[in-house]
Amino acid sequence: MWRRVTLLSQLVSSSNASILNQGAFTFKFWETFSTEAKPFITFVLGGPGSGKGTQCEKIVETYGFNHLSAGDLLRREIASETEYGTMILNTIREGKIVPSQVTVKIIQREMESSDNIKFLIDGFPRSEENRVAFEKITGAEPDLVLFFDCPEEEMVKRVLNRNQGRVDDNIETMKKRLKIFEALNRPVINYYSEKGKVFKINAVGNVDEIFEQVRPIFDSCKVSANYPNSQEVKIPPESMATLQKHIHHKQLLLFFSMAA
Repeated sequence: MWRRVTLLSQLVSSSNASILNQGAFTFKFWETFSTEAKPFITFVLGGPGSGKGTQCEKIVETYGFNHLSAGDLLRREIASETEYGTMILNTIREGKIVPSQVTVKIIQREMESSDNIKFLIDGFPRSEENRVAFEKITGAEPDLVLFFDCPEEEMVKRVLNRNQGRVDDNIETMKKRLKIFEALNRPVINYYSEKGKVFKINAVGNVDEIFEQVRPIFDSCKVSANYPNSQEVKIPPESMATLQKHIHHKQLLLFFSMAA
């Protein structure tokens, strides 16, 4: 799972020795005792019309995340007419909720098949049951939870104006959807708030204004274009021999660039 890594032992070889001796380098590295890189997971939560989908597009463009929309994945599964898809369609037709484990397994499949290790999971978890199922099945928790907080009247206005042809885009249905969202999603937000993982975004304003609240969150986490949670260390030439010896005792996952 999530095996897109580069080993220092592959870079520091006899063929690269002359390059490494030319000057100091800045290394971004991750220490690990396995060959798998830990994914960086962001849950993106907010009611219908909160603008979270639009902000996900901006995050993908700026920080190179893989955007996984739970709703889109379920609709794609139905369209593909797979075993899961047939079951999901029948469940929806019966007015029931798709089982959490089904949605989680579809999301997990997408994550495991991706070359990316940075994920925006949009519109999930919708409930405490979803949250528990995700953590149990994947064995992972989110690194961040973005909550796009938007007044009800603003969300209703946006949904009614977007004119996407959805049958549930009317005032009465919207109000019901918002009540359900508040009842089911609030415990999830409270749970991760207690763990210090929730970042509340004021979702009123234009797209760029809202994104200016989002940007510092990812910048402070040092989410690079290639890997999250990196540390930058400047290594002078005289230290390279020591670093090469260190490789024999521990694997270092990294990529590097010549320091200025």
